[in-house]
Amino acid sequence: MIEIQNISKKFGDHVVIDNISAQFKPGICNLIIGTSGSGKTVLVKCIVDLLKADKGEILFDKMLLSKMDKDERKELRQNLGMLFQGNALFDSLTVEDNVKFPLDMFSTLTVAEKKIKVNEILARVNLEEVNNKFPAELSGGMKKRVGLARALVMKPKYLFCDEPNSGLDPQTSMVIDKLIEELTIEFNITTVVVTHDMNSVMEIGNHIIYLHQGKKEWEGSNKDIIYSENKLLNNFIFASEFLQDAKTMRMQSTQKK
Repeated sequence: MIEIQNISKKFGDHVVIDNISAQFKPGICNLIIGTSGSGKTVLVKCIVDLLKADKGEILFDKMLLSKMDKDERKELRQNLGMLFQGNALFDSLTVEDNVKFPLDMFSTLTVAEKKIKVNEILARVNLEEVNNKFPAELSGGMKKRVGLARALVMKPKYLFCDEPNSGLDPQTSMVIDKLIEELTIEFNITTVVVTHDMNSVMEIGNHIIYLHQGKKEWEGSNKDIIYSENKLLNNFIFASEFLQDAKTMRMQSTQKK
């Protein structure tokens, strides 16, 4: 589990994150949603120690990040999986070498053992027999699955996904969402997904926090979100065509009551 307590961050006089607290539990998909500039990415960068919060505390399984020594921080990094918005694959490396990269960096496994792990995770994301292909030979959805395989090859405790469906068509997006959800449950990972894709919110949003101008404005599940009375959240979610029918359904349900 990851817990953040009263996290704040500003750049100059501009407050980007303002006193945010939340818990992200393992085995479910925890989503951070909001418009561009709401503070989602900065919050995640603070959580994964790429930025230092100005105040507040971050705990990984009850261990304070601020109190971790060098070795503890190194161990934490090894337990962090990252799926980047642009995939961040190495164009000059094959799929196998891309996925194997964290094992080369952090493990002491033999070459044969690394290959077994790579093949296992590639099979799990339905990418068998692509080991020797290069990223340029793959579709957008396949690249995303390679990125997910690389993020999970070390079997991390924590997985962070930054806009995992960016640039993907709706059908492929659903495949990626389902895969993230399945792997989160299967490996009991604490998964944090940054997104503004309302399809993802409704499909895998077991736990959601909504940010607006650096503040946490709402927290709940995808079952709660349709019935929220928060005006800022409603303006955000009902801007999506995907949820226009849901809005109508909510109005009809209210009228029946």
